[in-house]
Amino acid sequence: MPKRHGTNPPRLTRLAACLLGGATLGLTVQAQTAPDNKTTSEAKTLDSVVITGIRASLESALNAKRQDKGIVDVIKAEDIAKFPDTNLAESLQRVPGVVIDRDAGEGRNITVRGLGADFTRVRINGIEALATTGGTDSSGGANRSRGFDFNVFAAELFNSITVRKSASADVDEGSLGATVDLQAARPFDFNKRVITGSVKARYNDLSGSTDPRLAFLVSDTFAGKTFGLLVSGAYSKRKLNEEGFSTVRWDNGASSGGWCAPTGVANNPTTSTATTCGPAAQGVPRLTGNADTIAAYNAASSVNNFHPRLPRYGRLTHDQDRLGLTAAAQWRPNDATLVSLDVLYSKLDATRQEDFLQAISFSRTATQGGKPQTSVVNTSYDANGALQFGQYNGVDIRAESRFDKLSTAFTQPSLTLEHEFSDTVRVSAKVGRADSKFRNPIQTTTTLDALNVNGYTLDFRGNSRLPLIGFPFDPAASSGNPLALVGVPQVATGTQPTTIPNTTSSEIRIRPQGANNRNDVAQVDLAWDLVPSKLTLRGGGNYKQYKFDTYEFRRVNQNDTIFAPAAGTSAASLTTLLSGFGKGLDLPAGTPTAWSIPNLSAIAAAYDIYCNCIKSGPAGGPGDFTLSSTTNGNARGNNRRVTETDTGAFAMLDFDQRFMDMPVRGNVGVRYVKTEQSSTGYQAAAGGTEVTVPNTYDDVLPSLNIAANITRDFIVRFGAAKVMARPQLGNLNPGGTISTTGTLSITSGNPTLKPFRAKTYDSSLEYYFGRNAFIGMGLFRKDIDTYIQSLRTNIAFKETGLPQSLLPSNFTGDEVFQVTTPINTPGGKLTGIELNYQQPFTFLPSWGKNFGTVLNYTYVKSKITYLVSPTSNATIVDDLLNMSPKSWNATLYYDDGKFSARVSAAKRSAFLTRVPGQNNNDVEGKNGSLNVDASISYKVNDKLDITLEGVNLTNEANDQFISRARNSPVVYHVTGREFLLGARYKF
Repeated sequence: MPKRHGTNPPRLTRLAACLLGGATLGLTVQAQTAPDNKTTSEAKTLDSVVITGIRASLESALNAKRQDKGIVDVIKAEDIAKFPDTNLAESLQRVPGVVIDRDAGEGRNITVRGLGADFTRVRINGIEALATTGGTDSSGGANRSRGFDFNVFAAELFNSITVRKSASADVDEGSLGATVDLQAARPFDFNKRVITGSVKARYNDLSGSTDPRLAFLVSDTFAGKTFGLLVSGAYSKRKLNEEGFSTVRWDNGASSGGWCAPTGVANNPTTSTATTCGPAAQGVPRLTGNADTIAAYNAASSVNNFHPRLPRYGRLTHDQDRLGLTAAAQWRPNDATLVSLDVLYSKLDATRQEDFLQAISFSRTATQGGKPQTSVVNTSYDANGALQFGQYNGVDIRAESRFDKLSTAFTQPSLTLEHEFSDTVRVSAKVGRADSKFRNPIQTTTTLDALNVNGYTLDFRGNSRLPLIGFPFDPAASSGNPLALVGVPQVATGTQPTTIPNTTSSEIRIRPQGANNRNDVAQVDLAWDLVPSKLTLRGGGNYKQYKFDTYEFRRVNQNDTIFAPAAGTSAASLTTLLSGFGKGLDLPAGTPTAWSIPNLSAIAAAYDIYCNCIKSGPAGGPGDFTLSSTTNGNARGNNRRVTETDTGAFAMLDFDQRFMDMPVRGNVGVRYVKTEQSSTGYQAAAGGTEVTVPNTYDDVLPSLNIAANITRDFIVRFGAAKVMARPQLGNLNPGGTISTTGTLSITSGNPTLKPFRAKTYDSSLEYYFGRNAFIGMGLFRKDIDTYIQSLRTNIAFKETGLPQSLLPSNFTGDEVFQVTTPINTPGGKLTGIELNYQQPFTFLPSWGKNFGTVLNYTYVKSKITYLVSPTSNATIVDDLLNMSPKSWNATLYYDDGKFSARVSAAKRSAFLTRVPGQNNNDVEGKNGSLNVDASISYKVNDKLDITLEGVNLTNEANDQFISRARNSPVVYHVTGREFLLGARYKF
């Protein structure tokens, strides 16, 4: 309560820094004994002591774990630079049941007990927040979901993270997995003036760059410790390369119109002549039919045999600048009142350059000059249908470069009032706003192309993740290199075509976009001690208004084509060279390590691509660089907004009693919430008609938490609750989007979706068998009553009922589109077990007693019945999305008070990201990962610490797959090892 914030040291309740290890953690704690056989209110309070190091934080964490009524884990540090990981998500992965997903080698999202980012709520300083960034396409792209991107914030900005795994009535609804509370430091957290700073140098062995990481904190109290001010900040720069192989999924032989048939076989495509693949105007010759070429064609054409859609090697260059600032003011006018003002600001600025050398024919139709113009010279497949080797003629080769400029600005002011009306009645009130603005003002893709190349080879026989790709030309050559800007011919009379018939020419894609998330929150909680220290009645209400909107612009020319460079423009001046590729990979001998790429700045100047105007030719043609949004079929779906107004109230009884001579504590309560939702999008009619659809639903959510001391050292816990999570934002769109480039697709939303709903059951057994020694087992089950999945079917565009005017002029309507829409479906059961073991090796002699270990293991099982298509009853029974059935963490540490070290490993097994999979596949997902980190810290004196850290020491790959049976690679990228050397000084 407010009066307990005086000069007494702060209690580190719910502390679980033990789960993390790390560089020296300075913790001021008030130690307490566990409940004895008399009453928990008689717990003996010891004098405050100052303890430091890994062992101290482990001991504090166990004490807090014993005292808590629910099932929570907490990471806490005294001030800056004390989290054992440089990224919040990477710290959270040490918590049992928590696994993370990475983007650019850095933790971005978390999954708790098998439930992904959309099912996890995040509060900052007590205010629900949603921070979003822009990632690579393979990592989900720009975040327009409810999942929180932890990479927006520096770890140094916060002094505690709480993971609430069990639900209670006083915690806001919206989570099926967990509620994560991030708390920034406040001046009354410290007993004296604190001025401290840290500096680190980060080195990445793949990019070869060394970047700074700085942080500071200043805190003091005034006027007899009735007023306090705190300011902290953190800045870091991070530049790294990401390199590897990717495919943008796999598809079967019959897809995209099939392959060009050799002579002697029925024409494919039907427009083929006796000697050419497709119309004679393209001049792509058919192979001569013989036993070998016909056998290769038949094998490649089988619906059971699969090939990569866009096989490519690539480098992604990430450059990030992250700045974070916090300020806090606290005022305690008397022992009964405390007012806290918190302000948080974070800015993440980044650029990303993506460069690929790829074959594009295998994913494209006849009208795009794709597969039906490609002949199979020789091929072989595995028994499971995966391509092993292929040699092809008539392949379109592309050097593609994409440049993104990205930023996320997050601001959050919040005001908290705590007041005691009497010794038994108190109130806590909070108001605040969390505002996240994501901007991607430049997203530009340019390409160099070489059409209908003969002799292209793709060989997976030596390595299923890193194939040997053979080009019949040197893609890095300064002369004789066919990679060039292929423009649409400009006609002097008649209608100017926007494309080259039956050909994919070079493109300039311009797609600026952004997203806003705002949470306005007001809440009041009242507490009345019916029986002091034994029975407390609590109740309150809250109001939240959440606003989300997103926008995107694209070229009016939806084919993104261009004219040839102006006369007199040197082709060489519009290209540059990528070199030194493959440093972090074991590439097959002969793989290109350099190739020509577009020179974006030169192309932008030559074509004036950012003029938002018509430079030459007719409107909508190759010379039109005008942008449009809601009237643009390809951009329309990302122009939408959602407003949610949530009104809630709760009542809860906290108890701390004895039952059958056992101390029993916990809470029982109920929460009611009404959700009023308004979703706005744009339908295709009249070139983009705005549609707003309301939806309202309410939920009654009871909850129970019990913790019983069977003996002094053996605790049994149980929790049960009804929980809910609101639908994903993208699924609420009442409009839709159509893509006529790349994968032909149509996506529509469903604004009347019901929320996810579940019943949860949690229990744990905890045995504290010695000082700082603990073994525990947690059991959990979630009965998911309602689930949301996307149904997908492949049909010709003319069968969708949409107007032909939405298609580019070169489309006929016979093209097959992938049509997707979300629906509510029955859910399924999720069950799991967590095992925890922690022990210092005090039984060892001499310096061996300074060692210790922290281990945990989680197993989760869930089977969901996924519908495959709206036109059939076929189903797929498989794992819940983002759920790794197995995960574990292991930390071995050494701490003698002056020198400390730890090595930690985090393992998660493979998990699914999409069911059913795209392009005739059953599933898509990520293979398992094992990340190893280490740190060393040396305390020079009471003021100065020196640290050395190693991150991703095994250079673990981001390994994404498609198909359970084939486990075909979609992405196989590495980002390199990172090493940080730093110093921390406390004045």
